[in-house]
Amino acid sequence: MLAAAGHDVTIIEREAGPTHKICGEFLSTEAQTYLRHIKFDVDVLGGHPISRLRLTRGEESVETELPFLGIGISRYALDEALLMHAAASGAKLLRGRTISNITGDRSVQMADGQIFRPKTLFLATGKHDIRGLRRPPSDPETFVGFKMHFLLQPLATMRLAHFINLILFRDGYAGIQLIENRHANLCLLVKRERLRRLGGKWPELLADLGRECPHLARLLDGAMPLLPQPLTIYRVPYGYVHKPRGDAPKTIFRLGDQAAVIPSFTGDGMAIAMHTAHLASATLLRGASAEDYHSQLAKDVAAQIRRASALWTLARHPSTHGMFFHAVRLLPKMLNIAAVATRIPERARLAR
Repeated sequence: MLAAAGHDVTIIEREAGPTHKICGEFLSTEAQTYLRHIKFDVDVLGGHPISRLRLTRGEESVETELPFLGIGISRYALDEALLMHAAASGAKLLRGRTISNITGDRSVQMADGQIFRPKTLFLATGKHDIRGLRRPPSDPETFVGFKMHFLLQPLATMRLAHFINLILFRDGYAGIQLIENRHANLCLLVKRERLRRLGGKWPELLADLGRECPHLARLLDGAMPLLPQPLTIYRVPYGYVHKPRGDAPKTIFRLGDQAAVIPSFTGDGMAIAMHTAHLASATLLRGASAEDYHSQLAKDVAAQIRRASALWTLARHPSTHGMFFHAVRLLPKMLNIAAVATRIPERARLAR
């Protein structure tokens, strides 16, 4: 948006080439709308259409139509295509460059010694903080996140087609869906204590979850892992919404998970990231400050994230996720209500 409007934009990207990132890789209808707004053709990436939700606990399942059509697409494909789209729009792209520190005056210090002093800084480092601009201390979750891509057996692929499958288990949950090339993306969160009991080993964790979750075991039976090892992440501050102090810089905009972190089971994390990018760009283009941006963003997403956090509290504890699951079985429309309640509110979408 900024480059197309004639601004001098430099993107500093740590990775030298395409890379996998830990993510549920679900593009909601809101995320698709933001992409089409910047004339990005998401359809050419060959993502898998997702129209149904299946919630599973043990051997029991409940299914419902989603209130929108989602797309399963890997970050490996999407992020690379977005970088190329930004470059084609006029942005300067620096790849394979690492930032070592950012000082309060927006001096960006590179690991190779080079220093950038931009007029405006957009911080998009995801869940990872960077020295000099760390988020305020919070109480991060004690869950460990994992991600792995699989090539499933044909019957399992057919069973998963057009579904996002959420699986509840003791101490966490898993989500599995198809992405491009009919590969499957499995993401899960598990309590660190459970992982420790299993020696911290991925094969033991999958086997343990398979015993508790026969549905997941059947989906993964005979599946071929497509990554050398699972991606992991720890101590993510779910529920975080950035609240700048009065002395916060007026020209530093936090984007994505640096601004707001919604529990990942909602599938709206990428939509929120794109909303922050759109809102920050629109704020700068009209001459307003980062303070105005962060204030508006909190109004846009804080209630959504609170609702998602409440649902996550219900779903993650064995004492409550059984009641939650059986309530959903009695009234499957509760899943649709929950899906709508954890989306970016319609009044905020593409707001300028």
